[in-house]
Amino acid sequence: MTQITVGYGRSTLDFRAQGAKTGPRKRAKGARRTMKAKQTLSLTDADLTLTIPKARYLDQLAKLQLKLSRIQQAYLFHGHKAVLVFEGWDAAGKGGAIRRISQALDPRSFKVWPVGAPRNYYLNRHYLLRFWERLPPEGAISAFDRSWYGRVMVERIEHLTPEHRWRAAYREINEFERMLIDDGTRIVKLFFHISPDEQMRRFEERLRNPLKRWKLTYEDFRNRARWSETEEAVNEMFAKTSTRIAPWTLIPANHKKYARIAALDAVAKTLAKGVDLDPQHLDHRTLDAAGKHLNVERELIDSLRSRTE
Repeated sequence: MTQITVGYGRSTLDFRAQGAKTGPRKRAKGARRTMKAKQTLSLTDADLTLTIPKARYLDQLAKLQLKLSRIQQAYLFHGHKAVLVFEGWDAAGKGGAIRRISQALDPRSFKVWPVGAPRNYYLNRHYLLRFWERLPPEGAISAFDRSWYGRVMVERIEHLTPEHRWRAAYREINEFERMLIDDGTRIVKLFFHISPDEQMRRFEERLRNPLKRWKLTYEDFRNRARWSETEEAVNEMFAKTSTRIAPWTLIPANHKKYARIAALDAVAKTLAKGVDLDPQHLDHRTLDAAGKHLNVERELIDSLRSRTE
């Protein structure tokens, strides 16, 4: 059965600012909010009051980044590969989460693909082509900042694609992701959810901050007029494409630090499952050469050699 995590217990990420109101859906202490065998995931399932104290955030960030670094080394050694899909509202914090992941990984085998409107070459071809061309090779991880899900969100809402074609995309996307998984690619799909009020606050922050002003566009304000249409499209996307093999994870993102930890935690858990993250052993030839050319203790070489036997 499909299980979609949309929140975390206090043992991991369930923190709120002192005095914050939890609203009518206040949960029992230590509870973990999950969905099992429910027909559809909804944006209303996200608890936007969730926060995390700064000290806890910094501690968790350091641990998760270290784990991501170990995951990347294991992927390089074993030839695993993964795709990270980042979707969400404008100003929801996708870029901030991607940056924290990028800080932990070697860029030689980690690539971020920012996805905008397709150029003419791709407009005349199947919409999945430009994503096929950017899939990771063995040992690599690719992150898509926006993705093939634009077909059933932006193109649907803006009437850029006929209805029969974007409706067919639900099946095409599921088959596409099934093919990737069958080929050995792990997929993590994250949707960052914020409230309209929080989005407006972040727009104002971007306007006031010269270093963030470039992020603010007219389209950001125009898109707000279609908030309800977008909610409908997102909820249908969850219902049609959150599968057992490639479920969506809903990230409550009104608090940026909480969202970053939730996102990195979801990525690390999926990518690490069933993977040996221990440092890889050196072969005998390498150890023989190290013992001959490096000024290191013989005991060190012997201890490393014993791990390969």
